[in-house]
Amino acid sequence: MRSLWKLTLVEAKLYLREPVATFFTLIFPLMMLFIFGSIYGNEPTPYFGGRGSVDVSVPAYAAMIIATVGLLSIAISIAVYREKGILRRYRATPLRPRTILVAEVLVNFAITLLGIILLVAAAKVVYNLHFEGDPLSVLVGFTLAALSFFSMGFIIAGLAPTARVAQVVGMVLFYPMLFLSGATIPLQELPEAIRSFSKFLPLTHVVTLLQGLWFGEPWGDHLTEVAVLVGILVAGAVAMAWTFRWE
Repeated sequence: MRSLWKLTLVEAKLYLREPVATFFTLIFPLMMLFIFGSIYGNEPTPYFGGRGSVDVSVPAYAAMIIATVGLLSIAISIAVYREKGILRRYRATPLRPRTILVAEVLVNFAITLLGIILLVAAAKVVYNLHFEGDPLSVLVGFTLAALSFFSMGFIIAGLAPTARVAQVVGMVLFYPMLFLSGATIPLQELPEAIRSFSKFLPLTHVVTLLQGLWFGEPWGDHLTEVAVLVGILVAGAVAMAWTFRWE
């Protein structure tokens, strides 16, 4: 256990020293919040069911953070570690492979959670963000969504022959979902054809689940989203076990 926490601390320091990863996880969501918040404000409107634009956008931006960490940060960092031989050196130490993987998950989970906390705090202070749900339910939903996308990131890292390929694959998956899932542009503003297509995107289910739990909707209203994310997590864990490579 001691080795796990030491490795986790080292990985956290390395993450925060990477400017690109830190920017897109901690800073970019705040930029989105302030840009669109300054344009639309957070006045209640019938268009969003009596809620403000910021009230709807914050859980969606939380989904964006989850996707950023899962599809980009994890996929690229693990691929870089393998390409540079860092994973091979780790494997030669007394550390168990499971310890290394758990440390990666813990660090990225903590960074994701930190990004969301900063986002919510800023929205509350500046735009009087409203919260109608149960904090524990939102935390459980966030955890499920994060682990599901983390598993996708490990699969990309395992299949990609180089870090550059992992980066390209992650971006190809990330950016269409970013703009078509409701993570940046509310689904209400998208054409019907795109809304129908968005149902096939994993990030759409994260946005829908987090927004529903944020607004106090029961889990029973989101069984489809839960089933999709659990399916991704289970399938991802199995696929990760088959595709993950140390060298």
